[in-house]
Amino acid sequence: MARCEVCGNDYRMTFEVHAQGNVHVFDCFQCAIHRMAPICEHCRAQIIGQGVEADGQFYCCAHCARAEGKVGIVDHV
Repeated sequence: MARCEVCGNDYRMTFEVHAQGNVHVFDCFQCAIHRMAPICEHCRAQIIGQGVEADGQFYCCAHCARAEGKVGIVDHV
């Protein structure tokens, strides 16, 4: 069994996320999102969807990116 790096739960069904050369161990998606999801530079929401990256900063949507002065950013529906 392995221990979740967020909540410390020692659980037989943990899973690993390999990202940027590191290995992270979680017991549920909620803990993985808590640790791994970027934070929107404008509204501070955790970005669990596609989001938008502009000038090296992450935003949850085009609206937030535009509110921070980024131009030419559009949401596609």
